[in-house]
Amino acid sequence: MLRLTDLSEVPADLGPTVLTLGNFDGVHRGHASVLATVVEQARARGARAVAVTFEPHPLAVLHPESAPPMLTSTADRLDLLEAAGLDAVLLMPFTRELAAQTPEEFVKAVFVDALQATAVIVGKDTRFGVRNSGDIGTLRELGTQYGFEVLALEDVGTDHRWSSTELRALIGDGDVAGASAILGRPHHVSGTVVRGLQRGRELGYPTANLSQDASGLVPADGVYAGWLIRHALPESDPEHRMPAAISVGTNPTFENVARTVEAYVLDRDDLDLYGERVSVQFVRRLRGNDRFESIEALVAQIGRDVDTARAVLTSTT
Repeated sequence: MLRLTDLSEVPADLGPTVLTLGNFDGVHRGHASVLATVVEQARARGARAVAVTFEPHPLAVLHPESAPPMLTSTADRLDLLEAAGLDAVLLMPFTRELAAQTPEEFVKAVFVDALQATAVIVGKDTRFGVRNSGDIGTLRELGTQYGFEVLALEDVGTDHRWSSTELRALIGDGDVAGASAILGRPHHVSGTVVRGLQRGRELGYPTANLSQDASGLVPADGVYAGWLIRHALPESDPEHRMPAAISVGTNPTFENVARTVEAYVLDRDDLDLYGERVSVQFVRRLRGNDRFESIEALVAQIGRDVDTARAVLTSTT
């Protein structure tokens, strides 16, 4: 997949395209439905399947105080878009200058001149151009003017429209199982394994602590069942994906602990993961973060958490 970050990078011989426009944060099942239609239409027309998206999120530029936390890193978003079968992604830098373009200026520069669109496929609530003044009606008029078809898709969802906003709410509440149903996969956070306070090892449950700059929206504090993914290992390696009990929070039994994401790989105390980049996938929340009156009570609860995580992961494999 071509990964383009500026209109000047679009190859002159790219040829006609079928494209879509959006932020695609999380690349959830609603996005996947749109992307599948883009790929299907592109193949039928002998064209390239392309997504146009932005970095950073437009609200981060126009209204930083209202900008949502991102569900996925830019790298993860591009990987997920590639996995959808696209031929190219145009990741446009979102600036105030871009935001000031009229709908026609944006469409002509991007869809027509750069990408030679034969069809544009979007959701019915798509907005674009200065102050979001362009809508699906505007896009149809411009399609007639510039020679591309517009396909407006119905909202996708089991009983309501799936959205990145809903995903953020679910993950913020710790409902990672509900988020997984919308994503079509477990939500994950990625980071480098760093040395922590070694308390888990002292308690008999050594954990892999993710760095503070880990990417991905961290769910509500609590204990989760999930998986630890080692990106340095091939998927065929049995240690590429390992069952884990995951803790998110400040560990209220101890004082002065920074909020962390840490994962104990079930039944393993021999792993040396320091310096590795890993992902932690969240399958189900087991409980909130509780303060225990003694270390013995904490260790007993961790043991129960490990048993519950094992049962959850066995039932979902």
